[in-house]
Amino acid sequence: MHSQLIKLYGISEDNEKRYSPAKCIGAQKIKIKGNPDDKNVSTSYIERQNLTMRMSMRRFTRLTNAFSKKIENLGHAVALHFMYYNFCRIHQTLRVTPAMEVGITDHLWDIEDILNIIQ
Repeated sequence: MHSQLIKLYGISEDNEKRYSPAKCIGAQKIKIKGNPDDKNVSTSYIERQNLTMRMSMRRFTRLTNAFSKKIENLGHAVALHFMYYNFCRIHQTLRVTPAMEVGITDHLWDIEDILNIIQ
């Protein structure tokens, strides 16, 4: 079960182009599947995940530096980032990896473990 939160933005007061959106004037919650609790519908988790990915991967920090020339290479880089993030990196609040927290694995992986499943 999940929902979608759509943020509604007002009309920009100035006609200049800008990097940030206009002022948020409201939000609309739409149930996509099941019966999710509206009080838990938020963009906070995905926004945090996007920030972590941008800060951790050079190819997402700037428009012109370290970009992927092939979409396939970008996909591999993102997959490696999330494998490391979920299986190798101990998270401060969890004190274990996310994969260990949900029971997918019972040990801390290292880079060699990731390389072994690739081959």
